[in-house]
Amino acid sequence: MKIASINVNGIKSAVDRGFLDWLSEQDADVVCVQNLQVKSFELSEEILYPEGYEGYFLDAEQDGFSGVGLYCRQIPKAIMYGLGFEQCDHEGRFLQADYDKFSVASFLMPEEPEAKLKFIAQYSDYLNKLRRKRREYIICGTWHIAHKTIDVRHWAEHQTTPGFRAEERAFMDQVFGPMGFIDTFREIDRDSDQYTYWPKLDQEVPRNRQDGWRLDYQIVGPNLQRSVKDAWIDTEATFSEYAPLFVEYDLEP
Repeated sequence: MKIASINVNGIKSAVDRGFLDWLSEQDADVVCVQNLQVKSFELSEEILYPEGYEGYFLDAEQDGFSGVGLYCRQIPKAIMYGLGFEQCDHEGRFLQADYDKFSVASFLMPEEPEAKLKFIAQYSDYLNKLRRKRREYIICGTWHIAHKTIDVRHWAEHQTTPGFRAEERAFMDQVFGPMGFIDTFREIDRDSDQYTYWPKLDQEVPRNRQDGWRLDYQIVGPNLQRSVKDAWIDTEATFSEYAPLFVEYDLEP
């Protein structure tokens, strides 16, 4: 099973830059999209239901803000909208597709520092509860936090920058430590210069030479650790300041 995750940073502008063409060329079973910045009823049929996919979306209440979606080749058994707390659900930050033995979620963490820390307090409770469930989960999306120094190109300059502050990184230490979740990309690739976001994207300069950040993750519980077969970042896709993150799992929908 191949899962892709991409922060489109405005799906209409991403479509104008070639998102749908890119999507048609991928052999992905599920594509998780974040930061749609539009209500789903404002989208055309070709965006809602690209050939070969069923689209599912959770809109933010605020216009032009947030929003997440899932493109699924196989229709899920159920769709779960939100996590039951206002900051998540009203801002369109979590959408989950349930299959027989596992679930795939599209997730978008708040970017603004105070909102992020408020969200983390409630999101941590949710993640801890997952450890007690029999179902397996694959949570995909933008966390707006770079975990280690290897995940920020000029990390020494960014120690007080939102997204790399000590309290944010400490939360990721908990996620990949006591909470028991696995950073699937780092299971496969431990090299430097592996980023998913470039704040000043310049088409003339190769992405790996710019001020890159790895802000996007696909995380799983320990029972799925051995199911992770491959992972990579598609730096050739330039319809967003974010790059698609792919992970292949030894799973069937």
